[in-house]
Amino acid sequence: MKTILVVDDEPKIVQLARDYLEASGFTVLSAGDGQSAVQAARTRQPDLVVLDLGLPGMDGLDVARTLRRDSGLPIIMLTARGDESDKLVGLELGADDYVTKPFSPKELVARVRAVLRRTDEAAAATGADHVRVGDLELDVPRLAVAAGGRRVLLTATEFQLLLALARQPGRVFTRSQLLDAVHGVAFESYERAIDAHVKNIRRKLELDPRSPRYVQTVYGVGYRLAEPDLAEPDLAEPEAR
Repeated sequence: MKTILVVDDEPKIVQLARDYLEASGFTVLSAGDGQSAVQAARTRQPDLVVLDLGLPGMDGLDVARTLRRDSGLPIIMLTARGDESDKLVGLELGADDYVTKPFSPKELVARVRAVLRRTDEAAAATGADHVRVGDLELDVPRLAVAAGGRRVLLTATEFQLLLALARQPGRVFTRSQLLDAVHGVAFESYERAIDAHVKNIRRKLELDPRSPRYVQTVYGVGYRLAEPDLAEPDLAEPEAR
């Protein structure tokens, strides 16, 4: 049974989410502020966090930043903010999905299931257990990444995206193809979210994210993982940097 941590300062929303998640077979923990959320995530070790961005004191973005320092714990943002820039900030911090208030509790359950399925599929990915492209190594069963000997901590969504690229180095993937690779629910009609994930991967993976060696942008098309013996300048679109 998977455990979900619901973080929101509105008790009615917490109770609504709890009712539907528990009816769907999940164990539910809750927190009403950012500090309590961080403590619960570290001590109770849930399988996923549903995180409201508009928390008092330490807001949801700060919670996400704190959790991402040492954890790949899946995060679904819950927010009343409909502006695209807010969603992108959250995704760039490592959130896996988002739900905008007001929301259908059935949709929230579907998103939770989708992100957990993505995490499980990444852990049980078929194909080679280890993928190596130059000095980039992916240990598939452990969701572990090393670049030039440096350990890189990615979320399950980021790992699946990088794995799709690494299994076919040099191949150019469109954003739509990468969406298919990570099985996104919210992302099906939001291809720019792929840019946010790529930006986040570069921040963690590259020594110089502004001049990436690994994940490169092909102008007007999408992304590729550079072949180690055919390194070329990154042809990045300005907004994807």
